[in-house]
Amino acid sequence: MNDKDIRRVGVSARYSELAVFNGVVYLGGMVPERGDTDIRGQTEDVLQQVEHWLIESGSDKSRILQALIYLTDIAEIGTMNEVWDAWVVPGTAPPRATVQAALANPAYRIEIVVTAALRPAT
Repeated sequence: MNDKDIRRVGVSARYSELAVFNGVVYLGGMVPERGDTDIRGQTEDVLQQVEHWLIESGSDKSRILQALIYLTDIAEIGTMNEVWDAWVVPGTAPPRATVQAALANPAYRIEIVVTAALRPAT
């Protein structure tokens, strides 16, 4: 195996939006595109981005292997869970950790990191 076995998408000088290796998609931390909404709006925004990048990579939200969720205020977990529960495909809820953390931009209330399996080749 070599670097040619790794596919990177959305590459910048500092990070990539995602990398694919050995049938697994690794998304970078997804943060809200707008920081001027509440936790509900920011969670919807981030999950929309997660879904976009999973589809772009050849996966989808039913194939998530693990999710790591960072909240600036753990007291907002209930509202975040309402949005998450409506978004997750029934019967495919992945292993997940949710923690309180300081995020890079004080306007961000949430950041989500996802690992997923590619869809089988047809």
